[in-house]
Amino acid sequence: MESLTSSLTPWETPDFLPFTPWHTIDIGAMEGFFGVIEIPKTSKYKYEMHKPSGLMMVDRVLHSSIHYPANYGFIPRTYCDDNDPLDILVLGQEPVYPGILMRCRAIGVMTMIDNQEQDDKIIAIHLDDPEYNHYEDIGQLPPHRVRELETFFLDYKKLEKADRKVSVEKFSGKEEAEDVLLKAIVLYRETFLQQSVGEKQSIPPRSS
Repeated sequence: MESLTSSLTPWETPDFLPFTPWHTIDIGAMEGFFGVIEIPKTSKYKYEMHKPSGLMMVDRVLHSSIHYPANYGFIPRTYCDDNDPLDILVLGQEPVYPGILMRCRAIGVMTMIDNQEQDDKIIAIHLDDPEYNHYEDIGQLPPHRVRELETFFLDYKKLEKADRKVSVEKFSGKEEAEDVLLKAIVLYRETFLQQSVGEKQSIPPRSS
């Protein structure tokens, strides 16, 4: 396990990568890493980062009469098998504007299968929120809070894509969440940093 106080992503951004939050932000240490918020808690708008520019764009409005149960976004300098950075849900009292950095602590991970692909989502707390910053593991959350997270992701695409198969396989605790994060950093380095200077990385569009 990496040191809890040393940076997980301390390198300089290579010139061949776009100067965007995904590639330029050093997330810091495991006990207080940065997440970039794309979608505020309670929103029906699905915002996402426009990969070439780093600006936030409206992807769509949710088709169902539900809203995001937590501030939602991604962890910079991570990469997953779905060609996106690692997703993160940040629990806190208030909605946060798109594009804002939050200091986070991972307390768990939700493992989903979305359209036959594994899709991990880190469950974290906002370190600067006094109502939530005492949580250390997802097992400490009220059970109903966890069921709300699960139900949202099972339901939010039903009216939009009737044939889309989504399942929540499991919720795991802090240790597995940190392992998922470290693996996503390793995959980012292998994908984006192990190339010659001047070779421009082709960045796939973000999946839906």
